[in-house]
Amino acid sequence: RMDWAKGLDFEVPQLESETLPDDVEYLYWIGCAGAFDDNARKTVRATAELLHHAGVKYVVLGDGETCTGDPARRSGNEFVFQLLAQQNVEVLDTVFAGREPGRRKIVTTCPHCFNTLGREYPQLDGHYEVVHHTQLLNQLVRDKKLVPVAGSDGAGSDQPQVTYHDPCYLGRHNEVYSPPRELVGASGVALKEMPRHADRSFCCGAGGARMWMEERIGKRVNLDRVDEAIATESTKIATGCPFCRVMLTDGLTTRESEGAAGNVTEVLDVAQLLLAGVKRGAGSSGAGNGHVDREGSDPEVAPAQGSGELESETPPSADSTTAESANPDGRNADEPKG
Repeated sequence: RMDWAKGLDFEVPQLESETLPDDVEYLYWIGCAGAFDDNARKTVRATAELLHHAGVKYVVLGDGETCTGDPARRSGNEFVFQLLAQQNVEVLDTVFAGREPGRRKIVTTCPHCFNTLGREYPQLDGHYEVVHHTQLLNQLVRDKKLVPVAGSDGAGSDQPQVTYHDPCYLGRHNEVYSPPRELVGASGVALKEMPRHADRSFCCGAGGARMWMEERIGKRVNLDRVDEAIATESTKIATGCPFCRVMLTDGLTTRESEGAAGNVTEVLDVAQLLLAGVKRGAGSSGAGNGHVDREGSDPEVAPAQGSGELESETPPSADSTTAESANPDGRNADEPKG
């Protein structure tokens, strides 16, 4: 489960004792996709690099981590879900032993893990403060611990154009809409929304365990969604979910084989966009063209918590085309507390 970390120029900290050291703030939950899928590994690597760059104290469980049980529950195997979930709750309760609720923090790059750990484990008395990586990374940008800048072509009308796909378990299930969009804007690219986005978004086709099923009737859902992305004339599709990334990449590959991919060249995670911007800004003074100045904004907002409660925000409007228009007053209701 640690192969994803090979080749990084720093050592990813693994938990070496039963409980978290006092100076560690987050348990970084990698997830099965992040551990084993090549594309998802790019996301967890980028996130690890960004956390390291920002000086965030975190650890991973390494081989001590197992599946959350989300796929089993979605496919109807409640027995397997209960076994996996109970096992994980026992492990996590030991890891966070002695910590008050507000310091039992988990960050993950997978919305399925995010939803299961934060909203379903409380059913088994597992209560944790779970945040998605886009929430934490956006907070770090707000706090200027990460300072991305635009590339040489990232100014004005020459900004590369990106469209963002809302993962169902991040958006509609947990109402996290603004952080990934703010990160897109901070990364020095222009956000072009698809007609169906935010709380009116459209599934990638992997939901309900259909990730492992072959569509045999009608148009494949992932092709429908990719066609919507292509229609925005963007060069990249950004998302914040390994399941969505697989489905959208497969759809894009199909359209490329048909010569119908338009301007779109790749599907990537928001963390990869941010990392590219931060690397451009490394060693530079101040913020560049791509940095979003959030001085004076209120970073104190609620993350997804083990209780399953999440403060809602007003989703980006249907005619919003940039990250700034998605949240004009600079406030979010879905950032992690510092």
